[in-house]
Amino acid sequence: MSFKKLESYNNKDVIREEVTILTDLLAEVTRNILSKETFEKIFAMKDLAINSDYQGLKAIVEGLTTDEMTYISRYFSILPLLINISEDVDLAYEINHQNNINQDYLGKLSTTIDLISSRENATEILENLNVVPVLTAHPTQVQRKTMLDLTNHIHSLLRQHRDVKAGLVNEDKWYKNLRRYIEIMMQTDMIREKKLKVTNEITNVMEYYNSSFLQAITNLMLEYKRLAEEHGILLKNPKPITMGMWIGGDRDGNPFVTAETLKLSATVQSEVILNYYIDKVSVLYRTFSLSTNFSETSEAVAQMAALSSDTSVYRENEPYRRAFHYIQSKLIQTLLYLKEGDFSKGHGRAEDLEAALQQNTSAKVSRNGKEIIPNYIQSRVQDALAELKKEQAPSYKTAQEFKEDLLLIRNSLVENNGEALITGDLTELLQAVDIFGFFLASIDMRQDSSVHEACVAELLASANIVDDYSSLSEEEKCQVLLHQLLEDPRILSATHAEKSELLQKELAIFQTARELKDVLGEEVIKQNIISHATSVSDMLELAIMLKEVGLVDEEQARVQIVPLFETIEDLDNSCDTMEKYLSLPIAQKWIASKNNYQEIMLGYSDSNKDGGYLSSCWTLYKAQQQLTAIGDKFGVKITFFHGRGGTVGRGGGPTYEAITSQPLRSINDRIRLTEQGEVIGNKYGNKDAAYYNLEMLVSAAINRMVTHKKSDSNTTNEYERIMDQVVDRSYQIYRDLVFGNEHFYDYFFESSPIKAISSFNIGSRPAARKTITEIGGLRAIPWVFSWSQSRVMFPGWYGVGSSFKEYIDQDPEKNLAFLHKMYKQWPFFKSLLSNVDMVLSKSNMNIAFEYAQLCEEKEVQDIFHIILDEWQLTKDVILAIEGYDDLLAENNYLKDSLDYRMPYFNVLNYIQLELIKRQRRGELSADQERLIHITINGIATGLRNSG
Repeated sequence: MSFKKLESYNNKDVIREEVTILTDLLAEVTRNILSKETFEKIFAMKDLAINSDYQGLKAIVEGLTTDEMTYISRYFSILPLLINISEDVDLAYEINHQNNINQDYLGKLSTTIDLISSRENATEILENLNVVPVLTAHPTQVQRKTMLDLTNHIHSLLRQHRDVKAGLVNEDKWYKNLRRYIEIMMQTDMIREKKLKVTNEITNVMEYYNSSFLQAITNLMLEYKRLAEEHGILLKNPKPITMGMWIGGDRDGNPFVTAETLKLSATVQSEVILNYYIDKVSVLYRTFSLSTNFSETSEAVAQMAALSSDTSVYRENEPYRRAFHYIQSKLIQTLLYLKEGDFSKGHGRAEDLEAALQQNTSAKVSRNGKEIIPNYIQSRVQDALAELKKEQAPSYKTAQEFKEDLLLIRNSLVENNGEALITGDLTELLQAVDIFGFFLASIDMRQDSSVHEACVAELLASANIVDDYSSLSEEEKCQVLLHQLLEDPRILSATHAEKSELLQKELAIFQTARELKDVLGEEVIKQNIISHATSVSDMLELAIMLKEVGLVDEEQARVQIVPLFETIEDLDNSCDTMEKYLSLPIAQKWIASKNNYQEIMLGYSDSNKDGGYLSSCWTLYKAQQQLTAIGDKFGVKITFFHGRGGTVGRGGGPTYEAITSQPLRSINDRIRLTEQGEVIGNKYGNKDAAYYNLEMLVSAAINRMVTHKKSDSNTTNEYERIMDQVVDRSYQIYRDLVFGNEHFYDYFFESSPIKAISSFNIGSRPAARKTITEIGGLRAIPWVFSWSQSRVMFPGWYGVGSSFKEYIDQDPEKNLAFLHKMYKQWPFFKSLLSNVDMVLSKSNMNIAFEYAQLCEEKEVQDIFHIILDEWQLTKDVILAIEGYDDLLAENNYLKDSLDYRMPYFNVLNYIQLELIKRQRRGELSADQERLIHITINGIATGLRNSG
């Protein structure tokens, strides 16, 4: 797991006790389903796996009937899932324990704010910091939502285990409930029969807001401001954590993302947050029973109470309740409008009612020269009351209007000696409005640069400006595009020329983005990302598309143009592209309209697949240094969006270390990073884990911004010189095998379950951009996922051992000592090698050897021995540099975790292997082939960060 540096609370015995309870219950359930003979095979397989007797295990698996595999696969898939639940529950207890005893731990917010409170710019840092986890549509989380719901039920029951032991909860009833959910889980389809649609992805990820994000982020924000205030730092409107979203707006290679999915994504998010507000206001309505017989209210609250349709005689003396009822009715009307309204036509009835109310506006109520009551609630004219009686209550046009109504209540309480009453739900609600508005999370739009070019070429041709835009040189393209942006006011798509299906689709998406921003506010869509950005023309082509719908003009950009540099070559050329772009006066104006911030996205997945782990990490590190310097040259704050996946092979690894190991000055107040697949469930599956992981994100970003270790520039230069040398060799070694060895292609496709994974219903996006029979066109997720399943973990370490060994051999004693020094003193280098250490610990070359035997020709099988030699060398070199005898020497938690779960998903690997063999021999029916998917699911569950 990516989170765990809490050392003082030893929960190993607790986990062992809970795992025993869960496994005993699973065994009891399974015993009632299977024959005695088959059930005994399960326990024989467990014992063999625990004792690493792989030949004995293999022999039993080969003798299983396919029908026996059905339940045995389910058993060994559910077992690591139950262990995961126990670990997650105990993590939540541990987090709370450490906070309650005021124990320090990695990423603790109070410690971080203590660290910076004495700095002159502490207020500026805390006010401007913004860390954005972006939930993406790359669902390697292969479990069905139904299974996730069952997981949550078991999680909730395990949270009661301490109370059961203390006699506070009936033990017999607790056991029966736990057994019931495990039995339901054992008899529920674990995987989807149908492929996910984008709409499913949208609704699935929204569950995390209700279960964790809304409460965790609100609590974190309140704690953030409270801790700052303790140090005399008064913050105005900080937003250290806000949320991002790709689902519904990321159409790069996904033909199923359309204008409709973009609108759906935004409206579903709005529904989630508005329902949250409605529920919160309901709680406040029940709570604030203050009577005018004992308390006073402001005139503003009295006016809201008078407008309420809550005419119960029992509420006559309870103005706060009636005011909250009025606010709730406006929220409900807003929700109805968002669900039913046409975004292109404004607020309709609500807008008309607002105009009627404003016709007879009374004197404005103000304090300190500022209006504090919106016009539309000051009048009590008969027409407005008549409309209310018709149940046509006004809606909120903006979240700010909603906040102002809440502030009227807050101010009334303060003015009438009710300060103690504003804490709790009312303060939490006000905080939530500041963070989530009516949009919940900002949706990124993303498309490949080639699509933008095709659309712009068609527009220019249809307007008789350029017949063959794509044939122009880069300089000629920029000249044409700048002329259109600066000197030609025409809307190119307004011609009557027939438009291609692609152009129509793209224009519709941009138009929808415009309408969403007009209705839900600027925050709903802030960035448009260009995949495979290689030139300034790529960025200007997007500007042309945005201009078509009024989202950019000569002075400002309502949506920021964000290049995504992905491959090693793209990263190497990124500085030239950005220097030219930042030199453009029109780009400077666009950036100025965004408070002088320019975001750049960095792609970890494709750069790793392109050049290997070391080359990817080092190229990304240097690119950040260079791009930050270019931003300084132009007076622009460059901010980075890190496209990280769950695995090390896709930029994953412990988040705190990943952020604190970034280059100095690479975090200019802001950092965004993707959260993908099963990582979302692991980090944010419950509010305690979510709080802890979000707390670590904030603390890590602050730490990197303010902690500048003094180092000798000569030493730093030497570190970088060594890395350049080692990385160059690593890149060559990786490319020689992956793209230079004629048998590697066949080895990958024959020795991994890539074909099964590609047919697996794990997401709406196709597995490959073009064709699955070509590594270059294969998406990074199935590429990494496949290597995880075969237990090689190839993308996370290959090329590391040989490249470092060559450097060490130049002067063994001196160079090894210097690398050890780098490991101890350089956060980037330590994070780099620690991730390799973790990946190696999850690999299993005995099992990988069995997958290699799936290859038919000896020359293809021999690729495994090249990989095995590099694996052993990498392990030896990593341990030598770290100075340890075993892997995971600094991560006992993960070591213990793998000890619990690894034997069980090792069994699944042997079952998967046998199923693949039978499939290739034509011995499995279509229904039986789904068993391979169950084993894929179980192995992914055991590994936790598999794709």
